[in-house]
Amino acid sequence: MVTRSIAQCHSQDWQTELAQAFTRVPDLLAFLDLHADQIPNLDPDPEPFRLLVPRGFAALMMPGDPCDPLLRQVLPLRDEHLRCPGFSQDPVGDRPAVCAPGLLRKYAGRALLIAHGACAVHCRYCFRRHFPYAELGPHRARIAAAIDRIQTDNSLSEVILSGGDPLLLSDDALAALFARLAAIPQLRRLRLHTRLPTVLPARVTEQLCALLGGLRLTPVLVVHVNHADELGAGARAALRRLRAGGVTLLNQSVLLRGVNDTADALSALSEGLFDCAVLPYYLHQLDLVHGAAHFEVTDRDAGALMERLRARLPGYLVPRLVREVAGAPCKVPVAFRSSLTDSVRR
Repeated sequence: MVTRSIAQCHSQDWQTELAQAFTRVPDLLAFLDLHADQIPNLDPDPEPFRLLVPRGFAALMMPGDPCDPLLRQVLPLRDEHLRCPGFSQDPVGDRPAVCAPGLLRKYAGRALLIAHGACAVHCRYCFRRHFPYAELGPHRARIAAAIDRIQTDNSLSEVILSGGDPLLLSDDALAALFARLAAIPQLRRLRLHTRLPTVLPARVTEQLCALLGGLRLTPVLVVHVNHADELGAGARAALRRLRAGGVTLLNQSVLLRGVNDTADALSALSEGLFDCAVLPYYLHQLDLVHGAAHFEVTDRDAGALMERLRARLPGYLVPRLVREVAGAPCKVPVAFRSSLTDSVRR
């Protein structure tokens, strides 16, 4: 009989869970004791951006509630087929920023590598839902070309692994990639942008934590959590394991109408994240991608929310309200007039 190591067992666990994710709208609704007629504008068979929701993430949703904030993030609606002014397939200028297949240069000192073209969950507001992943070419060849390009650029100090989701690579594949990046002398930090610690917590294996904790490069893991209900027991344990391994944990959220566009929701999120050793980092205004207009919150309403957050939370728990502007040299702060300042002046 073959005996597998603990790390191998955990790896199989997350891969099996991902393979069993919901991919059909009727199956997800049945799991949540919902009927299609409870959800106006439901798209029961979305194509080409199909439904994908891990069962563990679905288990965090409230059965019988068609307005559950986690469900709203992943449930396809016919509103996604509307074409709205100002919305596009590439709202953040990814394509003009490509300097090698799968390698993007937008900001000074940093390069973003699309390490994997798939995700473990399909968020309906995803700014890369139209990205041409199929055009990137074979994985091994493009990663090699990207690393060659990084090696020749002495201005870089940080590489960001994104996607898709980089943690969908196996531990062995990540170890090989980490080793190649760590061998580039000008690099100081390795940043990973991922949704998996919350939507698929089993992915945070002991081997993964050891890999990140043993890097020459300083590891920074930026998770994407939009609502406190996403921080289930599995996610909390996974995040605390990462932090115990020496990984700096930050969170970036997207401000989404009907999901987290209240001061109560955003306050609970910041408090819950900090309980898991995660520091709130960015609150993004929605990227104006085709199919996501029904999630948009106005800048005026976003500013009012930020005022209420600042009034009730310590400063280190208040994320920065920003938007990504194609061609800009950094994330752009969303400016708004503060009524708090005006009242003090009066």
